[in-house]
Amino acid sequence: MIESPHNEKLKLVRKLRERKQREREGAFLSEGEDLVEAGLAAGAEPRFLLTAAGSDLSGSLGGEEVEAELLASVSGLGSGTRALAVWPQSWTDPGGAPCLYLHGVADPGNVGTIIRTAHALLDGTVVLGPGCADPFSPKAVRASMGSIFGQPVARGTVAETPAPRVALVAHGGEGLAPLAGAATLCLGAEREGLPDEVLAACDSGVTIPLRAGGAESLNVAAVAAICCQRVASAASISDSSRASGGETCV
Repeated sequence: MIESPHNEKLKLVRKLRERKQREREGAFLSEGEDLVEAGLAAGAEPRFLLTAAGSDLSGSLGGEEVEAELLASVSGLGSGTRALAVWPQSWTDPGGAPCLYLHGVADPGNVGTIIRTAHALLDGTVVLGPGCADPFSPKAVRASMGSIFGQPVARGTVAETPAPRVALVAHGGEGLAPLAGAATLCLGAEREGLPDEVLAACDSGVTIPLRAGGAESLNVAAVAAICCQRVASAASISDSSRASGGETCV
């Protein structure tokens, strides 16, 4: 059992709070038995797994026990944790459709939520462009609710994503119809939107219609959910049409 605050594993847990250390180590941290179980269920292999002594989690999760107060002292959660694990980062290539391209989405909670949304609705890849939050930060990992272990994530530019590309724009875009044929959905920061070079690489722009008198904008993660559902529905209708030999218009 680990009883010293100077233990090398605990030192690494503390280091992984910082992005530069996560990048240097090629590793990230998950806290809480739910996220640890999600990683194990997805077939990921942790570098190490720690559980609080006396919690009986070592029997169900495995790993090494740590004195409970000591484990709580290295936790980033306000209430402490009974289990945490350090995992190797996993990245994929940006090609392949369907694809969700993010540019300048700097909030890790939004990035994690979008990863979860894509995992739930699309069998594709989330590509993180310039200015995006680290998907392996503690906040993003928690927001992904375990999808970080099952949803392929890549780093790249919009030019590396498949066409046709559809840009989500706050004003002046078309209706939702172009989403049905999109190979890549492009989303930007809520305030700045997508830069000109990304818009120029897109084949069309879509604006989600909002009701009069309501909120003036949507959170980027909400936009991603609406668009992913539209793409997934179009793909499902297309597959059903091919299976029946008929033709369907979306």
